Amino acid sequence: MEYLKHLPKKVRIVEVGPRDGLQNEKAFVSTEKKIRLIESLADTGLAVIEATAFVHPKWVPQMADSKEVLLGTKLKKGVLYPVLVPNVKGLERALEAGVQEIAVFTAASETFSEKNTNCSIAESLKRIEEVGAKAKKAGLWIRGYVSTCFVCPYEGKIAPEASEKVIQALFQLGVSEVSIGDTIGAATPLQVEVLLSLLQKKGMDFSKLAMHFHDTYGMALANVLLSLEWGVSIFDSSIGGLGGCPYAPGASGNLATEKLLYFLDGLGIETGVDLEKINALSKSLKADLFS
Repeated sequence: MEYLKHLPKKVRIVEVGPRDGLQNEKAFVSTEKKIRLIESLADTGLAVIEATAFVHPKWVPQMADSKEVLLGTKLKKGVLYPVLVPNVKGLERALEAGVQEIAVFTAASETFSEKNTNCSIAESLKRIEEVGAKAKKAGLWIRGYVSTCFVCPYEGKIAPEASEKVIQALFQLGVSEVSIGDTIGAATPLQVEVLLSLLQKKGMDFSKLAMHFHDTYGMALANVLLSLEWGVSIFDSSIGGLGGCPYAPGASGNLATEKLLYFLDGLGIETGVDLEKINALSKSLKADLFS
């Protein structure tokens, strides 16, 4: 038990199922079902639920109804509902829907950035700077994502220095927290430790770092434990393990929220989320969303 005493006593789970989880599904999920999913997730005690994305429907057809989803959802007091925005135009649409929280994204791999956003990392950061300036004027909370922080499907292993540089850049642009992405689920605890060690040496505030693991090789919980040991206390997950990146060949589902919650509960770490409700929601997911 001495080993567990230094782990964080409380963890915040960021539920990404309604956006990251659904974005790659080929069968369109109705607006009503998306709204029901978001509201059901909020009833489990989750404090952050990534609701949708204001992206061009040509690129992500599943998110074509983003405005309708936001306007139709009964927002629960005390819960954050960030939406992904790729550019100023997306932000303007999101503001029309009354959003209070947004998420922006870039990558640690140049090739992945080109495939995912049709621009270089430097160009993506410029877009984020433009979005951030307008978002801060509107008083919005801003979350940042960095994809392929450990392994890229096109370039292979990513140097930790490359990931650290992009993470630092996002904080310099004024984001409130950064989610470090293992986009294809290929990271190992050693790779995670090397990056977190570098971030610590650079004076990074770990209270503003989140980890986003996919579970392709069944390593997600091992990587969560390693991250906990370094003091990380924010983790992304997706109900039922929904999700995968459409621009990352081989990317399987996200770490399932119910698996993460069971693991954290077993360590005696507080989350504020009801495991029974999460399990029930996960079991009904397929019938509710895809029938």
